[in-house]
Formats: sequence, structure tokens, C-alpha cells
Amino acid sequence: MRVMNPIRTSRVRTIDSSGVFPSRKLCLITKPLAAGIVLLGMGMLPRAAHACATCGCTLSTDAATGYSTASGWRINIDYTYIDQDQLRRGSSKATPEQVVNRPSDPSLGGGEIERGTSNRYINLSAMYRFNADWGMTFIVPYVLRDHSTYGTQLQPYIPAESAPDQISNAHVAGVGDAKILASYQGFLPTHNFGVQFGVKLPTGNYGGETEDGHLVGHPVTFYNGPNLGQSLDTSLQAGTGSTDLIAGAYYFQPVSQNFDAFVNGQFQAAIKENLDNPGADYRPGNLTSISVGLRYEAHANWVPQVQINWIHKMADQGFLADVPDTEGTVAYLSPGISGSLSKNLQLYAFVQVPIYSHLQGYQLFPGWTGTVGISMKL
Repeated sequence: MRVMNPIRTSRVRTIDSSGVFPSRKLCLITKPLAAGIVLLGMGMLPRAAHACATCGCTLSTDAATGYSTASGWRINIDYTYIDQDQLRRGSSKATPEQVVNRPSDPSLGGGEIERGTSNRYINLSAMYRFNADWGMTFIVPYVLRDHSTYGTQLQPYIPAESAPDQISNAHVAGVGDAKILASYQGFLPTHNFGVQFGVKLPTGNYGGETEDGHLVGHPVTFYNGPNLGQSLDTSLQAGTGSTDLIAGAYYFQPVSQNFDAFVNGQFQAAIKENLDNPGADYRPGNLTSISVGLRYEAHANWVPQVQINWIHKMADQGFLADVPDTEGTVAYLSPGISGSLSKNLQLYAFVQVPIYSHLQGYQLFPGWTGTVGISMKL
């Protein structure tokens, strides 16, 4: 997820009793968003599309709306669109012929030719800051996903295997996995360094299909095509069925009169899986993300900004996991803008463009992603 103006000051600005930087022209526009909302941007990974190792939204929305220590409630709603329409392997595009004739798991004698996955995420978060040091954030995503596949084809590949009559479709619509996150940023008098910790809960429907065709959990199934009635991949369900621990840290700093910079990082790992029976087990891969960014704050009503978002996902594990095709590393360039609709209401919009990818196996990948959001201080 540039050239800066000459640095006029390198000191971290102190924060006044309102919880914002007094020398910032935009302090009433984007700064009222409490710094604990950093958890929102970094903690939104469950909304990511698990069909690809690293295709989900990695945008840091804390930087989109700014930092503050002001106490009270804030509500945030955002919408993210991710269209995974590119079949890729490593750092380049792949073809159906490669998937079948050079499978990521040679023991299968072929491979699954995925056609596309369209994802829409509506994320609702409520954040409360007790004081300048402590904050809590509650996040609930709603997942809308359409997935199409030509199914698993055996060698050798023939064009008829990727004909329109071979397509199977599935539709996911429901609440995803919720998060409860806490932040602490009382380490420094300037309150510009903080840590976060929390948990992801298995609130979304999850499940899969065992080798003998039995469905476990409450999975979505294909509604047409050759795969009619079969379970959609476990990694594509609304939830993962796992309880995950989350830990991270963030730091933000004015670097000139008009520019602010930030960096944050997060690690997420499953510690308990509901799908844990032999032959019907699933554990999502660990996630590590790092974001850096720059905000231009010379204008009173709008803030252009840019981020670089890096994420690495380990492979999913278990019988229900697509182990060879769920690991990878991706970096996105994310330009965007935030602005004020009123004193307590802010709007932001970002586009993410991948600038680096290295994916294990064959995975569906987006050419771009888009996010729009609105944030309201109560």
C-alpha cells in the first residue's frame, strides 16, 4: 500500500484536550476518528476472499480517516468490491491447460479450473474510546460472494473441459466472522504509538464436504452445473470456523507541515478450529500484513493519500483445505482520498492495484479492488 515538501519540523506534535493535533488544518475533518480505529483497517482481513491467498482488502482505514485520542463512540460502514477474474500462478497469468496438465498437486492427475470469484463486503464497526490510552472496536462483516468453476479436470486437457456447459455456480450471502479488538497507545506522551490485540470469532457459516460426500458444518453448495449439490470450497464460505488471535502495532508521525506518515503491522493465527475431526478438518493459514502510507493535509476539506499494503498468507491446512493453492505474498499500491461531509461525518474512497504477487499453486486474483466508506462520530 513521492516526493515530500522540505521537512520544516521533525518533532511529534502534542495533542490538546480535544484529542487532536492543534496545528493540523484538518483536525476537525479526519482527526476525530479515534486511533483505535487502526484496528478496523488492520483487523478487516476476514473479509478477504479466501479463494486466493492474498486477494482480500488489505487497506488500512485508520490512515484513511486519521488518528485521535478523543473519547466516545464512532460508527464506520464501508463497502469493498473484489473481482478475482485472473487465473495466476507465481507472478504471472495461468491457463486452464496449465492447471490440468501441470497441476500444483501432481498426485491428483489434474486440477480444478476456477473461472472467477466476485466478492462484495459490507463491514460495520463500532468503536469506543474510554480515554486517550484505551479503545475497543467491534467489527461485523457481511459477505456477498459469487463463485464459478469448471470443476476438477483430469489430464490431458481438452478445450471442451472449459466450455460454458461445464460451469458450476455458487452464491454466498451472510454474516462473516466478527472481531473484538482492543488498542492501547499510552506508551508515549504524544500518543502516536500503539499496540492492538483481539480475537476473531467463528460467527460466519462454515463447512465443507468429506471424501465420502457428507457435508460437515453448514456450507453453501453449488446451485447449478455439474457440481450441483456439492459443497463450495471451505475457504470460500462466509466463515472459517476458527477462533483466531490477533496482535499488531502502529506508529504515525508528522513529517512536515503538510504531510503525515504511518506504518502498521498485524499478525493473525487460528488457535481453535471447529472443523477438527479426522477427514473433516480445516485450519486457515496465518496472516501477516504491513502497511505504510503518506497523507497530504494542506487542504481543509479533503486529504489525498497513498498507501502500500503488503500481506503474506501461509497455506491452509487440513483435509478440507486446498493446501497447494492457498499460500502467497502480495503488495498493493492504494491511492485514495478522504473528506468531510460535516463536522462529525467523513467519507473516504480508495483503489488498490497489485504491484507484486507471488502465489503458490493456481489462484484467482483481482486486477484491482475498490473501497468506499463513511465514518460518523456520535
